[in-house]
Amino acid sequence: MPRADKIPAWARRTGIEVSGWTLIALGAAALVLPGPGLLMLVAGLAILSLRYAWADRWLHPVKVQAYRAAEQGVRSWVRIVIALAGALTLIAAGITWGLWRSVPAWWPLEERWWLPGGWTTGTALILSGCIAIALVGYSYVRFRPSK
Repeated sequence: MPRADKIPAWARRTGIEVSGWTLIALGAAALVLPGPGLLMLVAGLAILSLRYAWADRWLHPVKVQAYRAAEQGVRSWVRIVIALAGALTLIAAGITWGLWRSVPAWWPLEERWWLPGGWTTGTALILSGCIAIALVGYSYVRFRPSK
């Protein structure tokens, strides 16, 4: 395993920049799309805080919000079931998307408004569903009081 001091400084800086900003961009997108948006923002800020004081200042409040959302998500069994149903729906949509390459007959809009099918889109949906299930499990173990 290479030691950190053997990695050239420019490669370390570039790796921090690329990975941190990629996670910030994906996290911002996942706030409105399916996915763990706050978690990715926390990860991106944690990486960028290695180089920037502003990222370190923002890390704590975003982390608090992420943990608060995770705690609220497992507060009741209804929320847990809804979250898991949503995650399973994402996985089912991913499988359907992967198998369905043409515009289905039931699509009510023009053909140009149908997203391209195939396994690239399908895999992204399946991965999002799996991450959501893992996050529900993590939140359950971490925040759900044992009785």
